[in-house]
Amino acid sequence: MQHAMTLPRRRTFLAGCLGLALAPAWASSSSAAAPAKGALVIAGGALRADTAEVWTRIIALAGGQGARIAVFPSAAGNPQRAGQTTAAILRRYGADPFVVPVAVRLAGTDVRRSADDAALAEQVRTAGGVFFVGGDQARITQALLRPDGSRSAVLDAVWDVYRGGGVVAGTSAGAAVMSSTMFNDAPDLLAVLRDGLPEGRALAPGLGFIGDKVFIDQHFLVRGRFARMLPAMRQRGYQLGLGIDENTALVVSGDVVEVLGYKGALLVDLSQATGGQLPGPFRIQNAVLSYLDRGDRYNLATGAYVPGADRSVTLDMDDDLPGPPYSNDILANNAIVELMERLVRNPATEALGIASGDPRQRATSRERLGFAFTLKKTPHTRAYESAGSGGLSIVGVRLDVEPVQVGSLQPQTTGKT
Repeated sequence: MQHAMTLPRRRTFLAGCLGLALAPAWASSSSAAAPAKGALVIAGGALRADTAEVWTRIIALAGGQGARIAVFPSAAGNPQRAGQTTAAILRRYGADPFVVPVAVRLAGTDVRRSADDAALAEQVRTAGGVFFVGGDQARITQALLRPDGSRSAVLDAVWDVYRGGGVVAGTSAGAAVMSSTMFNDAPDLLAVLRDGLPEGRALAPGLGFIGDKVFIDQHFLVRGRFARMLPAMRQRGYQLGLGIDENTALVVSGDVVEVLGYKGALLVDLSQATGGQLPGPFRIQNAVLSYLDRGDRYNLATGAYVPGADRSVTLDMDDDLPGPPYSNDILANNAIVELMERLVRNPATEALGIASGDPRQRATSRERLGFAFTLKKTPHTRAYESAGSGGLSIVGVRLDVEPVQVGSLQPQTTGKT
């Protein structure tokens, strides 16, 4: 049985913002006027060829068996091989794909001429879907945006596919470009928390298919990237972020997000958060985290959450768990979700996770600067357990982040005995 709930949020969010396909200011106005009628499939990277539900959904949204899908290998280090590999997967599932030869790394081609080739743009425009492969997202924008930041003819054609009811899909770097702002050359996680994100290098314009109200990141839980999403969202004024894990995808139709694939996505809501101003070490209070698992749905405009059909609000508590849950490496693979799970199964109301650097390299106060991530239950916290996998969907957990000084592995001196 499905239980719908609305997560409390105090923020203005334009209903149908995805349908408006809001474009960044530097984008050409000719492609931004008409509302989008299509869908997005945003995969968090490492998308396996045997994750059938994601590939088949892309094809279904592109028009079903035999659908023409334009494969963009623009992000890849070896575009020819990456394009052929992805096309082969789509063909195996019943699509009729073709590779679009627009990539800065594609030997023997002029990327600027290719991106504005009228015949190639028309070929893309007649497709039912588009797929961006992974690699380096900066290569996608370099290939498809003109030097002045305006859209090339081929990128205009991609927007026409989306506006006309087709699907725009991408994995890894192809997911990063979905929002209006994307990570480009970001420092490591602790450096971001300690020093912020350098303008013009760490963050760059994306392609903006999901609009300018939602921030997207990928390889999210495996690499602990929530720690960089929080400062980025605060720095650029985003209130809502979606971090997608590997071999997992979000299907975005109108305002509704659905989770497909192996794992899930972390929803970050800063609408009621305080703090986080720069410069200085990052701190924030009253951020809200929700972990959306396979089959879950979330409405970006209303905040309504619907768990997957096999999920129940009934949750087994473990009264024997020792004390408040704790993680000494909150940036580790899936550590934030594991700590959330331990919190909701525990009678305790708070959990603590620490982010710190190499204990052998803490000679300076900056190197000793770590961060405490405190998770708190609220009256709105809920957990939904899958009857099949036992996995949890968790909504409405408060997060506070504060800088802390951590110790080192320097030997302690003792007096002679």
